[in-house]
Amino acid sequence: MTRARTPRLGQHLLTNPRVSARLADAARVTSGTRVLEVGPGKGALTAELLARGARVLAVEKDPAFAAILREQFADALASGALTLIDGDIRDHTPDALMGHAPYVVAANIPYYITGELIRTFLTAAHQPTTIALLVQKEVAERIARSKKESILSLSVKVYGQPRYITTVSRGNFSPPPTVDSAILAITDISRKNFASASEERFFEIVKAGFAQKRKTLAGNLTRALGTSLGVPPNIRAEDVPLATWRMLAERAH
Repeated sequence: MTRARTPRLGQHLLTNPRVSARLADAARVTSGTRVLEVGPGKGALTAELLARGARVLAVEKDPAFAAILREQFADALASGALTLIDGDIRDHTPDALMGHAPYVVAANIPYYITGELIRTFLTAAHQPTTIALLVQKEVAERIARSKKESILSLSVKVYGQPRYITTVSRGNFSPPPTVDSAILAITDISRKNFASASEERFFEIVKAGFAQKRKTLAGNLTRALGTSLGVPPNIRAEDVPLATWRMLAERAH
């Protein structure tokens, strides 16, 4: 999504074409790539995707921006290179939009729905192969750089490999947001980590482990499940890596 749309919708228009190019690179977009773009706004990222020969399905909630897109990209719409859907991405499933052929997600999203959209794409029945998003810098750091884990970071890492691509300063948007952004890429997306324990069980264990942040992991698990699952008594949930969470989910299976 381009931080596209009006301020009341929580987005800011992307104005620097170099950032659009970096975002398309992070999404691994080349000729023929099928791309789901959310909130294209006035089409800064859309133009870059189409210039690379991608086939783009864009979902735009703001009717005024949708009208601009239809005028600006009339040729691409006529040729089928671009498909534009009016509406809120949260009213559509990725599977209904993209079918079963491989696709990627490239978007500049409103901060307030970052977690919801990441979860929607990663848990789709037919997942994208790669996701590249412009998100709040702090969120990208928490997911891809922090030595401390969180429910959000583990929820991303269990499905794919998150990478912090680059910082994008607030001056690259209009109107500028109050904080800097970053390009976050999630690659190699799959469900391979659920070969021995279900998604449902994994997330049950993770949520139980983080239930009370100031408590130890063993204490949280015992309160929720009646057993510590063999966790050392003094370790905290934020210090436990993904591999250990997977092992705990398998033990509780």
